[in-house]
Amino acid sequence: MTRLCQTEGLTEDQSEILKAVRVFVDEQIIPVAQELEHSDTYPQEIVDGLKELGVFGLTIPEEFGGLGESLLTYALVVEEIARGWMSVSGVINTHFIVAYLLMQHGTEEQKAKYLPRMATGEVRGAFSMSEPGLGSDVSAVSTKATKQADGSYSITGQKMWLTNGASSTLVALLVKTDEGAESVYKNMTTFLVEKEAGFGETAQGVTVPGKIDKMGYKGVETTELILEGHQIGADQILGGEPGKGFFQMMDGVEVGRVNVAARACGLAWRGFELGVAYAQQRKTFGKVIAEHQAVLFRIAEMATKVETAHNMMVRAARLKDTGKRMDVEAGMAKMVASEYANEVVEDSFRIHGGYGYSKEYEIERLMREVKFMLIGEGTSDIQKMIIGRQLLKEYKLK
Repeated sequence: MTRLCQTEGLTEDQSEILKAVRVFVDEQIIPVAQELEHSDTYPQEIVDGLKELGVFGLTIPEEFGGLGESLLTYALVVEEIARGWMSVSGVINTHFIVAYLLMQHGTEEQKAKYLPRMATGEVRGAFSMSEPGLGSDVSAVSTKATKQADGSYSITGQKMWLTNGASSTLVALLVKTDEGAESVYKNMTTFLVEKEAGFGETAQGVTVPGKIDKMGYKGVETTELILEGHQIGADQILGGEPGKGFFQMMDGVEVGRVNVAARACGLAWRGFELGVAYAQQRKTFGKVIAEHQAVLFRIAEMATKVETAHNMMVRAARLKDTGKRMDVEAGMAKMVASEYANEVVEDSFRIHGGYGYSKEYEIERLMREVKFMLIGEGTSDIQKMIIGRQLLKEYKLK
């Protein structure tokens, strides 16, 4: 066996991309992550470096200026970046989801308008479903777009938990519209809302109040988004047709869950690296603690969980690349990766002993960051509901 998190069957291009990202993470992210995270500083130089590497256009087709890579390639890049600093992977996550939504559901005009500039990072995407009174219960969306006499819309409401809420310039926004459908899910529409980067009033009727202070996931801003009579044309409806927003967003959430699984894998991988290294340096009772059976067993269990999570994440990404529905596989990968990441990072924390509680040690940061994996893109309980319901359909008694 070689080192952990190796993926079989990669092309030469995929291997070269991952090698370049790994070098960037080791040289440009890990050395500064502690300082930037503790000061909650936006990693502008790192973001600029990712632009130069082409990461913002990784999955965007070559015809629009991107690299045209697969979801698998993207997920493995996210895993590498999260290994260095999870927050940085958040910079590209929502951007990628918006690009994916455009590629899968956008009109030809929308693709031509946004994808080339998204590939360079000139246009940065954010993804917005949640509101102050709802998270996973998407049917409770209250932000509303009201159709005007001239065919345009006026949007009013409040959105919550926008990663890159300030730095983004294009927001994929799920709202309620009146399409006259009996199902609430067919009365939802995704709008492509343009705005300026920054805080305050960033477009007519669009306000980003400020950063939400968080226990982890620092450096990258998380914000609210307040809309008060924002006027927007019907040409900004994703795909050009209202009433399809819920189904579009659920497609985006599937790749989002693969992304969170990949982030969790990166955190688990780094947690293992830190734990196994420290265990070979710290001595007790005349020998390094890695030689004590209790610690040795812990290392073995950590590595097994890292490999299990990685392989489930890879399988889900490969399945999504085939175009098949994979809500169960994405849910399983997200649940297992997030739960195992928390367990691996905590085991590494225990190996570090008292030093793990010190802000001088990287594991302290990972302990705070990894908690987000349990709730991002749906909690483990939500994943279990999705998985369980689908399994009952597949294994229904005849």
